[in-house]
Amino acid sequence: MQVHPNTVDPAEIAKFEVMAAEWWDPHGKFKPLHMLNPCRLDYITRQIAGEFDRDLTGDKPFAGLRLLDIGCGGGLLSEPMARLGAEVVGADAAERNLPVARIHAEQSGLQIDYRHSTAEALAAEGEQFDVVLNMEVVEHVSDPLSYLTATQQLLKPGGLQICSTINRNPKSYAMAIFGAEVVMRWLPRGTHEWSKFITPDELFDLLRQAGLEPVDRKGFVFNPISWKWSISDRDLSVNYVTASVKR
Repeated sequence: MQVHPNTVDPAEIAKFEVMAAEWWDPHGKFKPLHMLNPCRLDYITRQIAGEFDRDLTGDKPFAGLRLLDIGCGGGLLSEPMARLGAEVVGADAAERNLPVARIHAEQSGLQIDYRHSTAEALAAEGEQFDVVLNMEVVEHVSDPLSYLTATQQLLKPGGLQICSTINRNPKSYAMAIFGAEVVMRWLPRGTHEWSKFITPDELFDLLRQAGLEPVDRKGFVFNPISWKWSISDRDLSVNYVTASVKR
């Protein structure tokens, strides 16, 4: 399958470049990601450990694994992966995110290879990874299938991709757009477009078309009483995450 030369949507990139300086402010525009991050990391680390037979109680359990965090933003996932021992490349099409990510990694004493690049460009360069983290990106690209084909090409045989996004239904509109952008004002209005959201079945189909084998999917569920996120086996109605492998 031919990879689309570029699935970057300039309008989507512009949205995130405006917010770049706030990546590490837990009370700023990326507050929702800071709140969600422990839940995301729990799922990611368990999937990687299971796929590559790693002991999470050991020192640097991901040592020897090369990992790509595509759409890395300010490095909220890249840094924990580096601390766990992975060799991390963080790539983002929004150039203004990278200086923020580099400075924070340096201050944290971490070596992370941050690049202003896209999945398609990295695939064209022949880059290969054991793990690709593809978190909250697919709903922002212009051509999801071409984009996922590129991320599949970036995986070594036997590699693992973790891909999260937002479901498309009335509840996701109420919570992810009206609730998060209008009521809570966690995100600027227009951050998400409901029409670009992807259902779990649609994403599984896209992953298969791209040459990956889906092996798991879970929901990320926000509890407004405890004000915390949790992982659900059944509730994929708004935020959800998938794992797929390249056999």
